Amino acid sequence: MMNQVILVGRLTNEPEIITLESGKTVLNILLAVQRPYKNEEGNYETDFIDCELWNSVANTTCEYCHKGDLLGVKGRIKTDYYDKEDETRKVMSVVAEKVTFLSSSNEATETE
Repeated sequence: MMNQVILVGRLTNEPEIITLESGKTVLNILLAVQRPYKNEEGNYETDFIDCELWNSVANTTCEYCHKGDLLGVKGRIKTDYYDKEDETRKVMSVVAEKVTFLSSSNEATETE
């Protein structure tokens, strides 16, 4: 079985890193990914995808990237469940294993 996803999109807001009690760092970003086809009105639609970046990938991305930068993200899909108002809800996100900076104020680089 395989669980792998590759995305190319723009960072929707300034990255803010969180340091957990364990000392690990996490960066939650929202990536705007434009669909490769136009809708009936002739416009491209955009999907907004939640991504989790951990430790060195999170630190490097937070240091070098800003709102609007184009990123390539390789990772896996993660599914979480939670209860709200007597209903079980499902939330999917991407856990990044590798991030490539495609356009930023610095040269294109990769993190792992």
